[in-house]
Amino acid sequence: MSVRNLEHLFAPKSVALVGASERPGSLGATLLHNLLAGGFKGEVWPVNPKYGELAGRRCYASVAELPAAPALAVICTPPAGIPGIVRQLGERGTRAAVILSSGTSSARRGLRQSMLDAAHPYLLRLLGPNSAGLLIPGLGLNASVATSGALPGRIAFVSQSGALMVGVLDWARTRGIGFSHFIALGDAADVDLGDVLDYLASDGATSAILLYLQDLRYARKFMSAARAAARSKPVLVLKAGREDDPMPAAASESGALATRDDVFDAAIRRAGMLRVYTTDQLFSAAETLAYARPLHGERLAIVSNGAGPGVLARDALAYGGGVEAQFSSEAQARLEALLAPGWRRGNVVNLQGGAAPELYRETLEILLADPQVDALLLIQSPTATVASRDVANAIAPLVRTASKTLLSCWLGGSAVSEARAIASGARLPAYRTPEDAVAGFLQLVHYRRNQNLLMEVPPSMAGAAAPDRAAARALVREAVAGGRYLLSDPETKAILRTYGMAVVETRQAATVDEAVSAAQRIGYPVAVKILTPDVMHKSDFGGVSLDLDGDEGVRAAATRMRRRLTELFPQARFEGYSVQAMVRRSNAHELIVGAALDAVFGPVIVFGQGGVTVEVTDDHSVGLPPLNLVLARDLVDRTRVARLLAGYRNRPAVNMDAVLATLVQVSRMVSDIPEIVELDLNPLLADSRGAVVLDARMRLALADRSGSTLDRLAIRPYPRELEETIDWQGAPLLLRPIRPEDGPAHLDFFDALTPDDVRYRMFVRVRELQPSQLARFTQIDYDREMAFIATRPNAQGAAETLAVGRVVADPDNIAAEFAVTVRSDLKGMGLGKIMMQKLIDYCRSRGTREIVGEALPQNSRITGLAKRMGFTVKSTGLEGMREMRLVL
Repeated sequence: MSVRNLEHLFAPKSVALVGASERPGSLGATLLHNLLAGGFKGEVWPVNPKYGELAGRRCYASVAELPAAPALAVICTPPAGIPGIVRQLGERGTRAAVILSSGTSSARRGLRQSMLDAAHPYLLRLLGPNSAGLLIPGLGLNASVATSGALPGRIAFVSQSGALMVGVLDWARTRGIGFSHFIALGDAADVDLGDVLDYLASDGATSAILLYLQDLRYARKFMSAARAAARSKPVLVLKAGREDDPMPAAASESGALATRDDVFDAAIRRAGMLRVYTTDQLFSAAETLAYARPLHGERLAIVSNGAGPGVLARDALAYGGGVEAQFSSEAQARLEALLAPGWRRGNVVNLQGGAAPELYRETLEILLADPQVDALLLIQSPTATVASRDVANAIAPLVRTASKTLLSCWLGGSAVSEARAIASGARLPAYRTPEDAVAGFLQLVHYRRNQNLLMEVPPSMAGAAAPDRAAARALVREAVAGGRYLLSDPETKAILRTYGMAVVETRQAATVDEAVSAAQRIGYPVAVKILTPDVMHKSDFGGVSLDLDGDEGVRAAATRMRRRLTELFPQARFEGYSVQAMVRRSNAHELIVGAALDAVFGPVIVFGQGGVTVEVTDDHSVGLPPLNLVLARDLVDRTRVARLLAGYRNRPAVNMDAVLATLVQVSRMVSDIPEIVELDLNPLLADSRGAVVLDARMRLALADRSGSTLDRLAIRPYPRELEETIDWQGAPLLLRPIRPEDGPAHLDFFDALTPDDVRYRMFVRVRELQPSQLARFTQIDYDREMAFIATRPNAQGAAETLAVGRVVADPDNIAAEFAVTVRSDLKGMGLGKIMMQKLIDYCRSRGTREIVGEALPQNSRITGLAKRMGFTVKSTGLEGMREMRLVL
């Protein structure tokens, strides 16, 4: 739904417990004890007609008898009565409730809708049913079944498992880990994961969000909320259920390769979150990310007071694919002067067992200043001559001034417990083993890479042909109308051509004689392949013949493969032959590019090593569309074959631009055409000259026309339908949504603004846009915000940005905050009014209730424009700021 009224759920001033009890072991008794024992400062009102008093306080017979409307209600009554209680609470004015009651699965399904129907007229938010409750330690609120409360802290934990909640709380208390929120979602009939992420993303008491997930229902909502949250604070995910289930009933190799866990992993990367695989890793990563400085590289230096632990760390780094720092010549010279001979062992700095605390500090200072070091790991083993606590005290001050990440490992138990506590108190991540410390560093590396995908500005695809979408859709509609849902190689290639993909010349033949004629028209040598929708791997039974150089060869091969199909697969349908020009590229690599349909996340893109051994080599990666060149490159880089594509020995590197363009075009195609559910381009031959599709296969299905065809995508693609060309100053002007590829033009636009115009837009003086700011302005979630640009070609033919209009709506789509900026040399020419009207029309089309904005008192142009377009403008009293508001 939204974040509406969630403040009553997560920051209540009063709580009513409906179903309170004194029966030992009952749900009502457990909850009443927890509510009263947690130190909650607000009112707690028990509700149960069986009692006049509970725990020394009055017990009310019904919701109607309560002295006031509770901000939050906790309901633990039998399921049948819950909808009526929810209705009573709504009538009374309560706006949030936690429902712990469960019942059978079938009963819960009926309860779910009845609860929602009762709550809807009052906008009453429901957590549950079947929730284990929630804890807000900062408020002393324990509205859960947990046997112990939670320590206060800055980590929010959101769980889809109530049983895990209880265990994790006990585990966290023993380790001194505190929480801002601890939330068990239950069946999430109303308040779901996306709602909670939206709320926690803007919660100032939360510095990191931890998620335990078992399944997802609303991928689009989850991805939008997750991407927004991950831009503001670390979000870590522990996902249960990692079985390698392929897409159900996959008719393609891509569908068989893309397991559900692959898809989930791709979604986590795309959202800029970090996935972990154990509960211990979850909390360890939370501490590491909370304490660590942002990484600007991936080179780790290791310092130890013993050779063994240092080598173990180095081995763990190599095994995990990490990068070992190679010290600069200046740093090496300073270390040579400081340390005893023999300090360097494979670039692990060995300080020896008797190293004084000052030596640790001086060594770290040298490495912190080395530009070839991005992060440092200190490993300290207890010795009889040097106390570990003294080492911790010596290096702790470095954490406050260091610009690089510093990690520590205190090897041992009670002998280093004090040192470990000193390190943690100084916000220096402290680990128990070298392997754990390196794993923590690699978590930072993976998190940095995922975050970079949110920040990198992709280049434009220079020279890329615009796809002929109308022609592609016509071919698909024709196939569906004819009942052909599994398209042959020639039919698939015809669709690929409309998207500008290079395909080998291919003709379809119904008979042997037609196959011979097709070969003659193409020119020898050719390849002949049998067409049947019922056998995926045709080469396994001789259904493929290569290098045929004459009519008789084609005739014999076609006759033979038809006979083999009948003998081995008598039920298989025969649909003719595919005749292809024979492609000889001795240095080409066989790749696979494909698409499949996930039940939750919708279309996904597959890339990897192709050919007949594609399933055996199992070298592939999965990504979510829409793809741009940066995301396509990441998809390639996550495979082993990527290293071969870069070239080796006398084999040249492949034309990577051609490979990436194929991935982007496949992404566009599956985004544009909802009937495509599976696609294989295997093999895609790639070498230094380019990439060409040899074989292709496509499966179609009737598209769901009940809503937007884009709703099946987990991430909304570029909304091309919002493009508009108008006449301005006697020439065409394109108004369109901003794209990530607009980054360079946006920088030029920013540079053309006067200092005052920058201050009017950003409220502070900014000399240049940082990469993160540029990414935030150009890489937007079209589901939640919109930025329109006015653009035209400049004298050199390159697109230039003349004006920008931006609106960001709240998750409830009640109010949208706007900003309009016109290039400084083009003011007074009507561009501001054009952009403002574009924003107003867009917000009206989405059902937004009002548009609001703020302006500095000196910015008379924007306030004057707002007044002329119907906005009310008034002073807020905050340094004369002007508030602009238009009710739609």
